[in-house]
Amino acid sequence: MRPQPRSLLVLALLGLLSGCRRPSGSEGEDAGTQAPPTPGLQGAVTVKGSDTMVLLGQRWAEHFMKTHPEAKIQVTGGGSGTGIAALINGTTDIAMSSRPIKDTERQQAHQRHPSGPVELPVALDGITFYVHESNPVEALSLEQLKAIYLGDLTRWKDVGGKDAPIVVYSRENSSGTYVFVKDEVLGGEDFTVRALTLPGTAAVVNAVGLERNGIGYGGAAYARGVKELKVKKDAASEAIAPTPQNIQNGSYPLSRRLYFYLPRKATGATRAFLDYVLSPEGQELATTVGYFPVQ
Repeated sequence: MRPQPRSLLVLALLGLLSGCRRPSGSEGEDAGTQAPPTPGLQGAVTVKGSDTMVLLGQRWAEHFMKTHPEAKIQVTGGGSGTGIAALINGTTDIAMSSRPIKDTERQQAHQRHPSGPVELPVALDGITFYVHESNPVEALSLEQLKAIYLGDLTRWKDVGGKDAPIVVYSRENSSGTYVFVKDEVLGGEDFTVRALTLPGTAAVVNAVGLERNGIGYGGAAYARGVKELKVKKDAASEAIAPTPQNIQNGSYPLSRRLYFYLPRKATGATRAFLDYVLSPEGQELATTVGYFPVQ
């Protein structure tokens, strides 16, 4: 699905939103103030899923509603798995996911929504590994990260740091970031039982910022008050920092796309919101929040 030109959509939406209030009840209802009962137009759009994407989704919604006050965009988190589950059972208009939808999830969604699901990349991100600002370690290879998160490496001195235990922080298994690290770093193996599970990237960053021996992971946009490690593909490779340029050109080993999933082709306020998200203005907003435009 490719968005229509923004100007045409905005004009169409403004033209539709000029009548009386529609009665509430069915899917596609308008929760705006003065919208006519036009089929397919939604005044209220629910967006649910990835905690990594919550901040970005909320900023998009806030800016969109400034120019479209008749539309109500509600953004909540809970994890990529939670968002996709809501997509499957029909309780969200848009699912945010920091991982691609699984084949089984796609099949379940298609069974309920025969014309979907619709996949839409909306931004780029880089999974970064955080350590305390006082930690002397500057870079780790993917193999070292795997060994730490499998529990095979347990002390910082084994990777060039101090003689201190490594305190491992992780995300809950409903998180798309958790799935990404499990697949791309651990090769599908399970995290060490020593890993401390936290509900959201912000909680991981906060924990690492307080724990001198901690290590955690999450989206690049959340790295505040912690050190981001450079990552090497292998022991002989160059250590690559998670900079905007390296994430966008794909040289950073843990770059990824962020997605919106829809149950069907979007119409009305949902389509107008997607048009804004992918517009130059929406993509520039992604950059100011700490993510990167999707190409």
